[in-house]
Amino acid sequence: MKLRKGAEPDVALHKLRIAVPLVLVENLTHNHNVPLSSGAAKWDKPMSPRAAGEQQRCWAGDHSLEPPELLWLLGHVCSPNYPSLEPSKGAHSKGIYSKKEDVDENGDANMEGALIARDKVGVQDFVLLDSHTSEAAFLNNLRKRYQENLIYTYIGSLLVSVNPYQELDIYTVTQMQLYRGVNFFELPPHLYAIADNAYRVMCNEYNNHFILISGESGAGKTEASKKILQYYAVTCPTTEQLQTVRDRLLLSNPVLEAFGNAKTLRNDNSSRFGKYMDIQFDFKGAPVGGHILSYLIEKSRVVHQNHGERNFHIFYQLLEGGDKDLLCWLGLERNPQKYTYLIQGRCAKVFSINDKNDWKIVRKAFSIIDFTEKDIEHLFGIVASVLHLGNIQFEEDSNGHAIIRDGTQIKWISKLLGAHLSILQEALTHRKIEARSEEVLSPLNVDLAFYARDAVAKAIYGRTFTWLVNKINGSLANKDSTQKTVIGLLDIYGFEVLDTNSFEQFCINYCNEKLQQLLIEMTLKAEQEEYELEGIEWEPIPYFNNKIICDLVEQKHKGIISILDEECLRPGEATDLSFLEKLEEKVGDHAHFVTRKLADQKTRKSIDWVDFRLLHYAGEVTYCAVGFLEKNNDLLYRNLKEVLCNSKNSIMRDCFLLSELDNRRRPETVATQFKNSLTSLIEILMSKEPSYIRCIKPNENKEPGKFDDFLIRHQVKYLGLMEHLRVRRAGFAYRRKYELFLQRYKSLCPATWPHWHGPAAEGVERLIKHIGYKPEEYKLGRTKIFIRFPKTLFATEDAFEYRKHLLISRLQAKYKGFLGKRAYQKKRKAAIKLEAFWRGALARRAAKKRTWAVQTIRKFINGFINRKKPLCPENRDFVRLSQYYYLMKLRDHLPKNVLDESWLQPPSILEETSEMLRKICRRNLVRKYCRGLTAERKVQLQQKVVTSAVFSGKKEGYLESLGQPFLETRLKENDLNPKVLQLIRGENIKYVTPVIKYDRNGFKARERLLVLTESSAYVVEMAKIKQKIEYSTLKGISTSNLSDGIVVIHVPEDNKQKGDVILQCEHIFETVTKLCILANKQSVVKVVKGSLRFRVGSGKEATMVFTVGPEPQVFKDKTGQLTVVSTPRKS
Repeated sequence: MKLRKGAEPDVALHKLRIAVPLVLVENLTHNHNVPLSSGAAKWDKPMSPRAAGEQQRCWAGDHSLEPPELLWLLGHVCSPNYPSLEPSKGAHSKGIYSKKEDVDENGDANMEGALIARDKVGVQDFVLLDSHTSEAAFLNNLRKRYQENLIYTYIGSLLVSVNPYQELDIYTVTQMQLYRGVNFFELPPHLYAIADNAYRVMCNEYNNHFILISGESGAGKTEASKKILQYYAVTCPTTEQLQTVRDRLLLSNPVLEAFGNAKTLRNDNSSRFGKYMDIQFDFKGAPVGGHILSYLIEKSRVVHQNHGERNFHIFYQLLEGGDKDLLCWLGLERNPQKYTYLIQGRCAKVFSINDKNDWKIVRKAFSIIDFTEKDIEHLFGIVASVLHLGNIQFEEDSNGHAIIRDGTQIKWISKLLGAHLSILQEALTHRKIEARSEEVLSPLNVDLAFYARDAVAKAIYGRTFTWLVNKINGSLANKDSTQKTVIGLLDIYGFEVLDTNSFEQFCINYCNEKLQQLLIEMTLKAEQEEYELEGIEWEPIPYFNNKIICDLVEQKHKGIISILDEECLRPGEATDLSFLEKLEEKVGDHAHFVTRKLADQKTRKSIDWVDFRLLHYAGEVTYCAVGFLEKNNDLLYRNLKEVLCNSKNSIMRDCFLLSELDNRRRPETVATQFKNSLTSLIEILMSKEPSYIRCIKPNENKEPGKFDDFLIRHQVKYLGLMEHLRVRRAGFAYRRKYELFLQRYKSLCPATWPHWHGPAAEGVERLIKHIGYKPEEYKLGRTKIFIRFPKTLFATEDAFEYRKHLLISRLQAKYKGFLGKRAYQKKRKAAIKLEAFWRGALARRAAKKRTWAVQTIRKFINGFINRKKPLCPENRDFVRLSQYYYLMKLRDHLPKNVLDESWLQPPSILEETSEMLRKICRRNLVRKYCRGLTAERKVQLQQKVVTSAVFSGKKEGYLESLGQPFLETRLKENDLNPKVLQLIRGENIKYVTPVIKYDRNGFKARERLLVLTESSAYVVEMAKIKQKIEYSTLKGISTSNLSDGIVVIHVPEDNKQKGDVILQCEHIFETVTKLCILANKQSVVKVVKGSLRFRVGSGKEATMVFTVGPEPQVFKDKTGQLTVVSTPRKS
């Protein structure tokens, strides 16, 4: 069976769609306790709140079944969780077959759906890989799936997601409804499966969950969190009141992205902070509120960006999308090149980012999230003041102190922040130092002034971001005091290894160490609990415990963070090098720490003097210690803090509290704050049930379909996926409840097929003994069978596939027989009933017809008797019928042309009507004939009319000429000699015909041409004009009444004309008609009998005699007369 490219391999069964009646189900299954619904077989288990109340449709009569239901009818040949086929390439929203039955609570559901397709698209759970320790096999499986646009794969309950860098049709509302209420593993791996599983377990068990999304920049973490939020927004129950909360949850994302995301070298929309969002649900499962925690916003980006990177999106959105009045009020120009803080990366404009549209979305989000106009005004004032701060330039005075010569920017800052201008200027150029009970202002040099400027910009933006998160939390807060359950979304930065790794990478990788520790511990704990529950001996699983690295970083008094804080707080001149020396002194003997000084000869070459290297769980990372102390301190001079605390901008006053000025204690360092917040986060996560999503970036160029092995191998290592797989596979690769395992594979053993009557555990034991499982391949627990090797499961699945085809063939045969029998019985019953009704109908129809016939015959006989009377009720029908038949007969016997005089004889009552119809018909034929005449034909007929007037009844041969149409001319103009044409120039030649001219002297015959023009007639001999006769001088035209072709043209007596012209032409009627029409002298044509007189010269006349003879001839007789002999016409 051929498969289209991208489709999961399947059997012919999956193309079968048939209807099965309830009685057949009963006959095959003998199980009446299983209710059937449209598209699923449901088992008696508690439904989730969302699924409760959904209408269940029971079977009755014929219903259309998909392949999974058909397999269910095999007496439970297949599992109720029939293997789901993953969608084919480009058809993710359509190509999924699935069943909706419950699986075991631990989520270890059947994975058979991918097994029959494993050679083409790999397995959908890495746990089922034979070579689970092989990184090459891991990557090969990932590549197979990615090339078929299957971007999701499981490792147990962990989801691996590969960024496709293209739009896939797998996030539609249809897909959301498909995954809604479906147990984990029933459908192909998907974000929605993770989200729905967390939601259902939360609703059923009323506990809290979290979904941890991690991966490096550009791997799709932010998009994954958005898709999960959208899924909950669409599928969770809601009311009109809760719609506002839903909208705020969704629209908090674009606001946080605008202020916390930026373009980096790896990602155009990179989150530069960690985010944990709690979505709160009420007892009905409806989202009623939320809470967001942010971690380690990258404040340094405000003042510095690497080449090819941008500042936070909000700056560009404000300049690009803000209206003219707003920018004018903020003192800003639209061109981002005008601002120092925006041009360091040299890519203010990015093709893939539409800042103008994003600005509109952010503005809309502000209104929905309940920001007041005053809040928005002050917020944008702070954003603008950061840009103005970046444009402040310091110069050195004569004493080497920093001064601000151009006060334009500081005036705008003063206005926007509501700070006194002179105090603000002083705070930027001086530092307040407390000496005992006195406060002294110390002027700053230019370098320190720039440091102070950047420090205040970072502090303002960092605290404003925290205020923004708190403001959103306020709008998402649920005021109801009843207990809520939550699902947390942790969108956190993944393990980072850059060319140069600094303080930020140190904090990020420390965070990942803690989260990896949490993942391994929770996975091991879940595995151990399941083994103990099933009574299977727990075998300690060897794995890399990264607690030793976490302790190296966070241990009190001994860890790197403590050493860093100590170096920041100690009196005296502390530098990054002194910090590095202290690390070498205190942790230099640690196995996972190395510097150039401590490294061996080979390693020393790859470590600089200012670097130190940590051996993380994911590999070695070298950190540059330069800047660690400065970034960890993150100090803001006291006088600058005083200015901000006294600001008239309400947001600034909330961010910089006056109580801070009274607190003389040194604030916590950034590393300590981050460690404490991370500890708090771990405590939050430990109290919840976990779900994990690991995002992978397939290539650096964001190209769809490109799979960069080196880059992905790097991420697989840093995400700890192989370690997680090893822990997951250290025991048994596959586990399944006895009932479900037996339900699926019972057809492989005669003892368990078709029904096993007894405990499911005993049935499974009989089944696996028959199949031939070896003792080391499986273990039997209290409620589940545990299979150690994937190849054991694959062999079982392949045997089941073969067995299934045999059973389906048998089922089809029985079902077709049943269908045939049922169809026959149905047709027979219908035929009997139809025959009875039809006989009755025929009898009633015949009786009615006979009655009607009698009445009709009687009526027409009566009409025939009274047919001659005037129209009356007694004869009306007969007369009408007579009229009808006459008209119908007349229709088929109408005259065909104008000359047809025939007409059907009418009955006496229709004589008058018949005559009217005959006239109408004749007029119609005449009209039709006239309309069909062409212009040429019309001219011919007009000429025929003239001919008729002249010759009709006068000359022999006229009747024979009627059927011969007149030609326009007998010879064309091209047939004339050019000299003749030149002589006749200026006249339009109308008619040319060959003639024989008889001389006046001796009457000799001469061949000539008769040329008729508009004004004259010419007798032409070759290239000469022998005679010209103007129509105006034409006296007459004479011809005989016989059939000869002689015509005499009579001309006046003058010097120009030598006498009358005697011509003989073949087409006498045509020639004479043309001549008299052109001369417009029809009245001068004479048809003579016997003889005629004609003039042969000046004053001389002669006689022409016409006679009849055996053969035609023209000659001069003895008397000197011209005799014309013509043959008689046959009558």
